Amino acid sequence: MIPVQQWQISSFGIDSLTLVERDSPAPGSGRVKIRVHAVSLNYRDLMVVQGLYNPKLALPRVPCSDGAGEVIAVGDGVTQWKAGDRIAGIFMQNWLDGDPNPTKTKGALGGDIDGMLATEVVLPEHGLVRVPDHLSWAEAATLPCAGVTAWNALFNACDIRPGNTVLIQGTGGVSIFALQFAKLAGAHVLGISSSDAKLAREKDLGVDAGLNYRTNLDWEKWAMEQTGGAGVDLVVEVGGSGTLPRSLRAVRAGGTIAQIGVLTGVAETVDVRPILTRHLRIHGVYVGSRADFVAMNKAIGESKLKPVIGDTFPFADAPAALRRMESAQHFGKIVIEVP
Repeated sequence: MIPVQQWQISSFGIDSLTLVERDSPAPGSGRVKIRVHAVSLNYRDLMVVQGLYNPKLALPRVPCSDGAGEVIAVGDGVTQWKAGDRIAGIFMQNWLDGDPNPTKTKGALGGDIDGMLATEVVLPEHGLVRVPDHLSWAEAATLPCAGVTAWNALFNACDIRPGNTVLIQGTGGVSIFALQFAKLAGAHVLGISSSDAKLAREKDLGVDAGLNYRTNLDWEKWAMEQTGGAGVDLVVEVGGSGTLPRSLRAVRAGGTIAQIGVLTGVAETVDVRPILTRHLRIHGVYVGSRADFVAMNKAIGESKLKPVIGDTFPFADAPAALRRMESAQHFGKIVIEVP
């Protein structure tokens, strides 16, 4: 029997990741064994490995929430899945539908429990979704966190419709998915980035106007100009407190900010007065439920949308993939292909 390989956080830091071998696990009752074919990275995964996400995380831990593969065995009582099914794990294994609560948000892959950076994993029957047939393994692996987060931001935090304007920040996985979903919905999309080259790539994906925020600091004024002084309907906010004040000034009265990330840190002071005087809505988005994932996959399957992969690394070079994430030079998703 071929042993299972898995990357483990033995102590915090990319250089402390350890590749270990384990016996192939048997799926217990109600559980499914999956042969992992691809894993994608999120900024959260980097923070977990560095010890910045949860310094009290019980170690060792297998990192990474996002992966796709095929079912190779099922335990007693499993009725939804059979060998050969193409699946991805859901980010939070207990959040199946409805609004989140403390019980549902326990069991996040690569955090509360071991994640997907392994050649085989065993997950509960309810913790999986079928992936669209037209996607490669690498493309399917990008969906669980970044895809569902962007979907939730556009269609649950807000209700984006044709003619609306969406502002995206940067060119990471969530932002690029938000661009793609917004265009599917018929929206107008504005994008900001620190790189003219990345803005050019966004244009190829359909962004309607872009701005380099390194050379044009007042991007909120630009967003206002682009909307005739009205402001955008939705800001997909990945920066955190460092960008939120500008987002508050870029959104229209009565508009929505989908607060997703904290890339700029959490220490800045934010003036809450615009939220009150302009009747703004800030909606926190922490990925989404299994039901959200299923709805997103239906839209992806019908539209034949293809996720954007910027960099691909072999399984043996997983630390290099995390360093690429750390550099913030990627465009779209970083994927690790599992042999």
